[in-house]
Amino acid sequence: MSVPAISDESWLCHVSAADVHVVTAGGHSIPAHSSVLASASPVLENMISRRTIKIPGASYDAVLEFVRFLNAGEARRPPPEATEAMKLYGVQLLALAHAYRVGWLKRLCEAAVGGRVGSDDVVDVMKLAQLCDAPQLRRRCLAVAAKDFASLQRTEGWRFVQNHDPRLELEILQFMAEREQRRKRWRRERMDQEVFLQLSEAMECLEHICTEGCTVVGPHDGEPPSRSRGPCTSFRTCETLQLLIKHFGTCGKKFPGGGGCVQCKRMWQLFRLHSSICDRESCKVPLCRQFKVSAPEQGKEKGDDATWRLLVKKVILARVMSSLAARKTPEQLMKAWERYRRKN
Repeated sequence: MSVPAISDESWLCHVSAADVHVVTAGGHSIPAHSSVLASASPVLENMISRRTIKIPGASYDAVLEFVRFLNAGEARRPPPEATEAMKLYGVQLLALAHAYRVGWLKRLCEAAVGGRVGSDDVVDVMKLAQLCDAPQLRRRCLAVAAKDFASLQRTEGWRFVQNHDPRLELEILQFMAEREQRRKRWRRERMDQEVFLQLSEAMECLEHICTEGCTVVGPHDGEPPSRSRGPCTSFRTCETLQLLIKHFGTCGKKFPGGGGCVQCKRMWQLFRLHSSICDRESCKVPLCRQFKVSAPEQGKEKGDDATWRLLVKKVILARVMSSLAARKTPEQLMKAWERYRRKN
């Protein structure tokens, strides 16, 4: 959002057409136009009839910039001096915009003040945001306080909060605790998503081995693999999965229903997961048809039907998202995105 302002030439024209005066706390008078003030602020509109409008509580320079912003309006592009004015008087302009109900200027001031807030003044700005009902600025202050809490603890503002404002102290600490909980949840979700992606890749690799064959394991109904064949580069888990399949085929401890050694139990689960995802009528992966037939009874016996369905759903979703991420962006979409970036 742009910061509006007016040029010196426009300001001189504005002064020459002035029909009302804004008086600051020091007694200085600023010429203004009643129609401009009335259209910009409903509070000032109710004060126009007096022809002299008193704006106390702010410096002359801040009130002057406030009148300049109102005269410019919301849609004007900012010259460099307008940005400088926001840097110098942003806090006072925010208070004035809130007091006189100039919404667009208030949003600009929130963004400007929030962009420069640091740990040294974050407590003062938070109190200002509370007084001016500026939730966006308050959230920004909370984020700054949580990001560098060690520096905040060394400031006079934080010591004042600890001694005189326990509610604000509790709010900051609670925000930090919730922020840490969100981070832990996001890390846990990313780890879970990585597991689901690995399972999805294992399902594709299992189909690849049983359909085409690979380095040490041939297809389900085809010729054994050639010894001269190099290592598989299609899947990261291919070599490990082939070793599990070879062990599963020769292990004497396995028994129907998912029992056996640790490696066999893992293969039983992979075969069952493939069967739950597979939608082919004729599949070359071993035990696919058997698991489909026995799936309802097996879920009832183990009491994990709902949990298993959730796992299957997550793996399918991971496969779909991985497929979408692997797609190349169409050339027309890339050109449209470049045009958008140049305009903004």
